[in-house]
Amino acid sequence: MIVMGIISYKVFPANMGGQKGVAMFYEYLSKQTETILVTTKENKTANFSVINQYNFLFNHNWGWLNIFYINKLIYLIRQHKVDVVIIEHSYLGFLGILLKLFTRKPLVIHSHNIEAYRFKQANKFWWKFYEHYEKWIHAKSNHVFYKTLEDATYATTKWQLKNHAYSVIPFGTDLKTIPFNADKETCRNFICNEHNINPNDVIFLFNGTLDFEPNIHSIQIIINEITPLLIQSNFQYKIIICGNRLQENLLQQIKTCKNLIYAGFVNNINTYIKAANAFIVPSFLATGIKTKIIEALANNTLVIADVENIKGIDVSALNNKLISVETNNSKAFSEIMLKTKLLKNENTPQQFYTTYYWGNIINKAILSLQNL
Repeated sequence: MIVMGIISYKVFPANMGGQKGVAMFYEYLSKQTETILVTTKENKTANFSVINQYNFLFNHNWGWLNIFYINKLIYLIRQHKVDVVIIEHSYLGFLGILLKLFTRKPLVIHSHNIEAYRFKQANKFWWKFYEHYEKWIHAKSNHVFYKTLEDATYATTKWQLKNHAYSVIPFGTDLKTIPFNADKETCRNFICNEHNINPNDVIFLFNGTLDFEPNIHSIQIIINEITPLLIQSNFQYKIIICGNRLQENLLQQIKTCKNLIYAGFVNNINTYIKAANAFIVPSFLATGIKTKIIEALANNTLVIADVENIKGIDVSALNNKLISVETNNSKAFSEIMLKTKLLKNENTPQQFYTTYYWGNIINKAILSLQNL
């Protein structure tokens, strides 16, 4: 089986959560089947084994211009004898529909979110127009890879898609088991030295692409709601914020906010995750699965998150490793943070790695592709 993946935005090199999700999907897929990638012009060549990678598409913001590449895409499908075409997100789904029409090859949409719902949450006035487009793309595809069962249920019930073939293919981790405690201790010592943190302080971490609306919202909550509540108590802590594309006004607020540290973009986010007592996600603006939550759990770090952010994560075996807080309740959120040292320090269970290890996820995806 030969698979062509079409990616409508910058992924390589993969530095951020969404980029990592796409890159790891194709890295593990390419280990099991011949994989060809067609990406946008700003991408570099993937650092894993793909037979061919072509970087000529326009970014999805100018996606309609890719109609001029339809003949080139058809040629590549025929040249490489592609069996299945996968489109990342619904943005360039119209290209997939045309390729399916002209080549008779089955089309798979890799849906990372219900995009229309995300745009609705972000108060985009045009979200309803996108919903009609997104529904059409999903209905015309041969199969959809959803990140969560909740997304799949939304599509099948809200959009009333009939005979809808789909699989739930979550974001994963390349860790097969929990990291050694000694490794976590080493990371904590490094971070404390790097940022002049008292070793006895409780360290909280938040990271992400910081121009993304839910992440902006999280930082605003940390600055304006959580920090004032924590400062009222006799509590020794630091909150580290990692990521790029931070707005200048938020940067200035962080600089004047007690106990907040902006570390910027870091090359190895796992070092910070392992060092933290808890990873926090206070925003209630959420769609789909949060890649950073899976990363934190994989690194055996406690996660405290607004309940809206954990939808789609299998919490059945996580015990006290993932704590959900009533949505949009900063007081309750800060109270959990104050109790961090008192919480039972349980390890992420092995069942989590069985579910979210990329190798196992791709095995499931391959079965779905083989049945098309």
